Amino acid sequence: MSEHKNKQKWAEIATKELRGKPLESLDWDTPEGIKIKPLYTAEDIEGFECVNTLPGIPPYVRGPKATMYTGRPWTIRQYAGFSTAKESNAFYRKNLAAGQKGLSIAFDLATHRGYDSDHPRVVGDIGKAGVAVDSVEDMKILFDQIPLDKMSVSMTMNGAVLPILAGYIVAAEEQGVSQDKLAGTIQNDILKEYLTRNTYIYPPTPSMRIVSDIIEYCSKNMPKYNTVSISGYHMMEAGANSVLQTAFTLADGLEYANAAIKAGLDIDTFAPRLSFFFGIGMNFFMDIAMLRAARFLWHEIISKFNPKNAKSAMLRTHCQTSGWSLTEQDPYNNIIRTTLECMSATLGGTQSLHTNSFDEAVGLPTEFSARIARNTQIVVQEESQICHVVDPMGGSYYVEALTNGIIEEARKIMDEIEKLGGMAKAIESGMPKMRIEESAARKQARIDMGKDVIVGVNKYKLKKEAALDVLEISNTVREEQIAMLEKIKAKRNSKDVEKLLKEITNCAESDGNLLEACVNASRARATVGEISDAMEKVFGRYVATTQCITGAYASEYGDDETIASIQKRTKEFMEKEGRRPRILVTKMGQDGHDRGIKVIATAYADLGFDVDISPMFQTPEEAAKMAVENDVHVVGSSSLAAGHKTLIPQLIEALKNKNAENIKVVVGGVIPPADYEFLYNAGAVGIFGPGTAITESINHVLNAIENVK
Repeated sequence: MSEHKNKQKWAEIATKELRGKPLESLDWDTPEGIKIKPLYTAEDIEGFECVNTLPGIPPYVRGPKATMYTGRPWTIRQYAGFSTAKESNAFYRKNLAAGQKGLSIAFDLATHRGYDSDHPRVVGDIGKAGVAVDSVEDMKILFDQIPLDKMSVSMTMNGAVLPILAGYIVAAEEQGVSQDKLAGTIQNDILKEYLTRNTYIYPPTPSMRIVSDIIEYCSKNMPKYNTVSISGYHMMEAGANSVLQTAFTLADGLEYANAAIKAGLDIDTFAPRLSFFFGIGMNFFMDIAMLRAARFLWHEIISKFNPKNAKSAMLRTHCQTSGWSLTEQDPYNNIIRTTLECMSATLGGTQSLHTNSFDEAVGLPTEFSARIARNTQIVVQEESQICHVVDPMGGSYYVEALTNGIIEEARKIMDEIEKLGGMAKAIESGMPKMRIEESAARKQARIDMGKDVIVGVNKYKLKKEAALDVLEISNTVREEQIAMLEKIKAKRNSKDVEKLLKEITNCAESDGNLLEACVNASRARATVGEISDAMEKVFGRYVATTQCITGAYASEYGDDETIASIQKRTKEFMEKEGRRPRILVTKMGQDGHDRGIKVIATAYADLGFDVDISPMFQTPEEAAKMAVENDVHVVGSSSLAAGHKTLIPQLIEALKNKNAENIKVVVGGVIPPADYEFLYNAGAVGIFGPGTAITESINHVLNAIENVK
């Protein structure tokens, strides 16, 4: 029987099983705009460019290597770093002994933003969400007894990329390892910082010059080192679906390629050293298809430059499982989520992988949870048998159709970006950021409504949550770092440092190579903050404008009783008080993740609040001043970086000092339940952890402010 007749027979049987419902009722439109059918056959993939290919052969849909994991499994990495360099080093060495194959370094937020640990703006950030690094001395401790000529090191750093990479180079030199022996990756992906993560320092134009200088320096001196890791991960975490992540990530890559060529580099000089970094969420088959589509599209993009080296058009990627998909509620479910995401990444053909720990929705991972996360990869790699076949998903009618769907939809977005003049111009227009924020708001609305099921959050909830052990970083880390800084500055040759910092400033004003100048300054023990400041004198420090999209959250609900009841309450508040309820949403400290405050701002605005959004990176004093000047009823502070026990009490105290005790403070984000009592005692009137429905939080906020005099 022909396939067409078989499909007709299937349709008859399926219709009978549906008992009168139309067969079309099984169709599903994904958030990416791809229509999903309940059944796929060979007919559905006829004529697709992405099918009938082989691994290791252009366009690399089935993998960049011919043998893939049958020849060599993916590299198991753990993105980690906390507290001091000494504590992080001990953690790294223990993990390497337990089977981890490469290092992936997490730096604290002060380091990301180019501040030394003694800077007054970073009081609550030191060592909290990564390791504090102020100079090459910290780098040397960080890699103590870890041979840098044998270890692949990935460093997630973009803002302070020059002093951090320079410190790594000098630490290796003083370990006896020359630059040409160094292997690994520096993220160096500044464009995505303006889109999502916001750990930038300088404006876009000089930041792109920094990217080019690093590519140029490493192409000459560090041939084994990957000079840019083009990141979609943070776009996914900010709310991008798989098509948006693919399109914006590859558009960033094209922008870097154009910048390098404009700087005089040949495509084959730098393109083989570019790598990618994708985020993997809970849409299992979609993200398998995303990696396959990305390889196809990158080959298409780079082929237009006529490279002579096949590796120039070969997309290689690191992946990380989603942090956003982790839940505070019923957190052991997160182990299952991470396992599914691990399988999706590996079936998609990643070259290396980090798996998140199950407790990261409430705090930094403990040694216990990090071991489970690492062992998740080891079990999949060594027990599941998936490493015996190259691209086992190749030929799946469904996966091939999804791959083609992502290719087609991503091309449309990339064409739109090209019409705007490239990704840098698109970012200036605000288009990519607004698309991501709209996607995030719609996702949150679907979760709050129960359309998108999150087990333990909006379905199958536990009556009582068990307490979790949480890793807490002591505030004494800052004191230790300041003591180290004082010691370094007392021992170094201050005149030499001053001269070399001046050379960095002069280099920023001219066309010299900034990484070379920073390596020289790092050798003399110039600090991360001093090197960053030397360039800031020329480039300035970038301050982003904040916008709030409207309509996306409420439109997902439609005519819903929950929404109507809240809008009725806000209307009654306005009639009674003479104005709408007003909230200031703010991020204090140096944490740049703004998905939470943007989704909150959108939803609250849709449901009847006047919403002010503070600039990023506020001090408690600045947030209090803005709250008073804007005459708000409540301040909503978002925390992801463990600084809440320092920053929230300071905010409440600053409001009291301005005689504004009537302005209420609520807190949201990654906050261990064990800290709730501390924050309530400090004066917070509401705490909304991950998974809290926005509608629930709005009712709580209205209860807190309705009777305030």
